[in-house]
Amino acid sequence: MTQIIAPRVRTLVLLVLAVAGALLAGAAPASAHAALTGSDPAQGAVVDTAPTRVSLTFSEPVAVGDDSVRVLDPKGERVDKGDPANPSGTTYSVPLVSGLPDGTYTVAYQVVSADSHPVAGAFTFSIGAPSETTVSVSAQASDDGLVGWLYGFGRYVSYAGFAVLAGGAAFVLACWAPGARVRAVQRLVVSGWLALTAATLGLLMLRGSYTTSGRVGDVFDLELLGDVLQTKTGAALVSRLLLLAAAALFIAVLFGAYARTADAAPDHPGDGDGGEPDKRDLTFGLALGGTVVAAGLAASWAMSEHASQGLQAGVAMPVDVVHLLAVAAWLGGLTALLVALHRAPVETPVGHDAVRRFSRLAFGSVVTLALTGVYQSWRQLGSWSAFTDTRYGQLLLVKIALVAVMVAVAFLSRRWTRRLADARGSAAAEEAERAEEEKQPAGTAPATASETSETSEAGKTEAGHDAVRAAQLARQRAATEAARQKRLRDADPNRFGLRRSVLAEAGVAVVLLAVTTVLTQTEPGRTEQDARAAAATSSSAPATGQGSGAVSLTMPFDTGGTNGEGVVSVDLDPAQAGDNALHVYVEGPDGTPVDVPEVKIALTLAAQDIGPLPVTPDRITTGHWSASGVQIPMAGDWKVEVTVRTSDIDQVTVSKNAQIG
Repeated sequence: MTQIIAPRVRTLVLLVLAVAGALLAGAAPASAHAALTGSDPAQGAVVDTAPTRVSLTFSEPVAVGDDSVRVLDPKGERVDKGDPANPSGTTYSVPLVSGLPDGTYTVAYQVVSADSHPVAGAFTFSIGAPSETTVSVSAQASDDGLVGWLYGFGRYVSYAGFAVLAGGAAFVLACWAPGARVRAVQRLVVSGWLALTAATLGLLMLRGSYTTSGRVGDVFDLELLGDVLQTKTGAALVSRLLLLAAAALFIAVLFGAYARTADAAPDHPGDGDGGEPDKRDLTFGLALGGTVVAAGLAASWAMSEHASQGLQAGVAMPVDVVHLLAVAAWLGGLTALLVALHRAPVETPVGHDAVRRFSRLAFGSVVTLALTGVYQSWRQLGSWSAFTDTRYGQLLLVKIALVAVMVAVAFLSRRWTRRLADARGSAAAEEAERAEEEKQPAGTAPATASETSETSEAGKTEAGHDAVRAAQLARQRAATEAARQKRLRDADPNRFGLRRSVLAEAGVAVVLLAVTTVLTQTEPGRTEQDARAAAATSSSAPATGQGSGAVSLTMPFDTGGTNGEGVVSVDLDPAQAGDNALHVYVEGPDGTPVDVPEVKIALTLAAQDIGPLPVTPDRITTGHWSASGVQIPMAGDWKVEVTVRTSDIDQVTVSKNAQIG
């Protein structure tokens, strides 16, 4: 029901595009999720002598615990000692036992970024020469199992509960005062409060296991819970619980004293003759108190997640609060309107004035979401390429598309609202409504006579049989009344059409909220791109103590299709047995970097009947692919095959031999 007028829409779209272009064009570095940007020894390095410690450098400060950094020998035994130290800034180090033998060692880390999300990973380095290792570098992170799934579900429920709680209350106060006396609306808002409270308690219990072991048994570890309470996220969850106690008092007043003052005739305070000072004061007090409580609840997310870290955190947190409030007003109010249209009794209908008030509220929420969303996108992405090159950007595009669909459906809802208003104002509609009311008692007369007969007959039976009959009659009367009210609600085609369009909006809103929840748990585009660049720089840097043994191969190719000619180059560093960094560059005939749909590598050592060993590099930038940790089991004359695909059907495989090791 977003009341959008065409000139306003054009102005808003132009404003959003202009601001987005200016912000994204001049983006500066920032981060939110932490990312590993360097290590000593470097990933894949082969060092001559055993190091005394391993150091990790992240893109931002992180929280570390006793087991946050583990160093494992080729047999999987731990060789680190002591707790991780923070010698400087964003670098964390752990000491190693002395006298480590030659071989390949695995470094596994699991830390918590400043925006509350666990960050895990692993890499290897070698002493003397690479060796076989029993340790897998792709171990499951704490947020990948059942606990991670439950934590994500809890976050979704908490967002949904907040939207229903805050948005439903706002709908009653700002749009439809008689809704405070409607049982279905009361149940909706109370359900939002219960869902948010239960989800917050669940997140508090899950938090310790979510950021450490990921084991279900650790959910009830009181020591872990105590550690969580000392963190920023734990404090935010406890603050949310305290604010929910204040929200319970707000709900009691809203559906108690305020509901008793809500006049049944007008559908908004101040519309009728009853503009009593006490009623106005109560409405103002509830609006002010509710806004403060809702803003505090929204701040419990802003102070502990993406907005609290990175560029302009002091501005980003208030913007995030406003963004969440706008989401709640729109989606929660929409849910309350849907319930009112389907469940409100005939005696307390949702008037077209109430729908129009919500239309204005929704329009203001959409404008607010657009402005705050542009700012948040700039902070988390930083460039246009991040929209398509990162998972965060791709999810954001899906979210934008869903919002556009909701706005489109809102246009339909607005048309039904206008028709509903016209129908209510016409004499013919009033005549039809009166006729329907007059026909209803006649239709129920036979049932009433039957009830009288049954009651008379029941008086001749035993007292126990009497009670059963009375219960049956009560159920019949309730079913008859429910059917009557449904017929009256469905009799108006305009109201029925409005209900269907609002239901469609609500369905899209459920999916939109799910995408938003996933976004809050996804590494921002800025950080993902920074981490890729750091990994590429680290991979291309010479490894300590190994000399310059890099191999570079250049091979022309021609797939036979349009724009199918070019040159592919493969760089392998250090070109020795063990871990290697591989870089692939594709250029056109004029020497400029070009992108192709797919590049694959295969390594074969025919003399030892080894291979082909497949390698699928990741795209770094235009014409550049990279893969780290490429394992070459032994030295020899290796055949390097490169498959280049330039279209759905055009591809070619070229190869060269290289002496490795």
